[in-house]
Amino acid sequence: MENKQQSNSTMKENNAVKKKVNWSGSLIVASLTGAFGSSFLYGYNLSVVNAPAGYIKKFYNETWERRYGFSVDEGTLTLLWSITVSIFAIGGLVGAIIVTPIVKFFGRKCTLVLNNVFAVAAALLMSLSLLAGSFEMLILGRIIMGVDAGISLSALPMYLSEISPKEIRGSLGQVTAIFICIGVFTGQVLGLPEIFGQESRWPFLFGAIIVPALIQAVILPFLPESPRYLLLEKHNRSKAEKAFQRFLGKDDVSYEIEEVLAESRVQRNTKLVSIVQLLRTRAVRWQIVTVVVTMGCYQLCGLNAIWYYTNNIFSESGIKSETIPYVTLSTGAVETLAAVFSGLVIERLGRRPLLIGGFGLMIVFFAVLTVSLTLQSTVHWLPYLSIFCILAIIASFCIGPGGIPFVLTGEFFQQSQRPAAFMIAGTVNWLSNFAVGLLFPFIQAGLQTYCFLVFAGICFAGATYLFFVLPETKNKTFHEISQAFAKRNKVTSDMQEMNHYPGERKSSEEQESNFTSSVDNGETKKGIV
Repeated sequence: MENKQQSNSTMKENNAVKKKVNWSGSLIVASLTGAFGSSFLYGYNLSVVNAPAGYIKKFYNETWERRYGFSVDEGTLTLLWSITVSIFAIGGLVGAIIVTPIVKFFGRKCTLVLNNVFAVAAALLMSLSLLAGSFEMLILGRIIMGVDAGISLSALPMYLSEISPKEIRGSLGQVTAIFICIGVFTGQVLGLPEIFGQESRWPFLFGAIIVPALIQAVILPFLPESPRYLLLEKHNRSKAEKAFQRFLGKDDVSYEIEEVLAESRVQRNTKLVSIVQLLRTRAVRWQIVTVVVTMGCYQLCGLNAIWYYTNNIFSESGIKSETIPYVTLSTGAVETLAAVFSGLVIERLGRRPLLIGGFGLMIVFFAVLTVSLTLQSTVHWLPYLSIFCILAIIASFCIGPGGIPFVLTGEFFQQSQRPAAFMIAGTVNWLSNFAVGLLFPFIQAGLQTYCFLVFAGICFAGATYLFFVLPETKNKTFHEISQAFAKRNKVTSDMQEMNHYPGERKSSEEQESNFTSSVDNGETKKGIV
């Protein structure tokens, strides 16, 4: 009885302390460095192909003529350019598929560090393609860069969700989205004619990729690995405590250690789950569906279509060609500011209002943009309304749909399920990305100014689903979030807690005994599941 009262007293004290969460230096550096060498490069590679598009096509044509003695026909040139743009997503799909065994074997932090090999190799191939007279090098570099992005967009949110206290998990998770936006904006700035947006300088746009990759490769090794990974997968309590101490900026981390261990004991499952096992687990069925919907809408809502073909959209809006690069800067600036705003308010407003509200605003502005583009030839000021709608769509996307899907994927699943969940999310993400890049020109050609109504419909479907299904996850533990889905998954409370999957269940006593023994000894044993 006395021990129980003491435990309750300690719990209250810890809860009081937890309400005030300090951003330690290690936590800030880990999030900024991790994002700079990962999600920043993803955003940068989304926008960097826009400014030099004309010069790259000219390079393709000259290379073709030098090899075969005649100019490439327009259809082949368009195909080569479409491959250059969309093959980035194919590489991303490959990266998303291979990320699970990599993060399991190397850990979250080491995966991010090793991933820079792909970035450096891609940068060298793309930046030297003009000098070598080989457009194949540029295409190969794009697909390798895609592999880098596919790995980092799974490993980075996983790392950030596991190193952050739940009170700031949303804000820290939004760092991924913020750096995607900064990367897009940086690509636009460096693509200006005064910098690298010239025929002789466009290879430097791709060579610049080396800088963030090297900065991450130098700094990140000095920061701790994910304490959850160390404790639950490597069963090394000593290193996990040190990691928690550095990330939380305090010496006493006994509460955090016990919270993770308690979560693991409740769920009875520390063995890495495969995709098939995860899909067969009824207790996470609606979590998986929600991740698929949010990640699908993240790409299919139309924002990437705006990034890939932003110059064409501004041209159709009546903007002069020489002014377009400078107008485009406003899109990147608005995106960055909206993402920062989302990061500041996500722990106050919650994930649900920002996500559903963002999709709702996009529906409104897509509708207005359609009317504006349809009638702009009859009213002289409508092109400016089109530009406003594009900026408003970007801002609406970034306050919620642009970053929260990554946060939710990290929050919905327990430790053993998270790598498989991120593989599913990444696969949906990159397949949708590829589909938009490949199909949007044909949708635009077929529907003309009505093409954005397709994206408005997707936003409506996503917002409707999330309104009825998505629970609020703000300030909740992984266990509490799992309980919020229990009724919809049609499982008992005990089964939801266990999150078990067929064929891999042992008695709770045996599992707890094995796990506790392993953690206390700081070593991995074969009998742990």
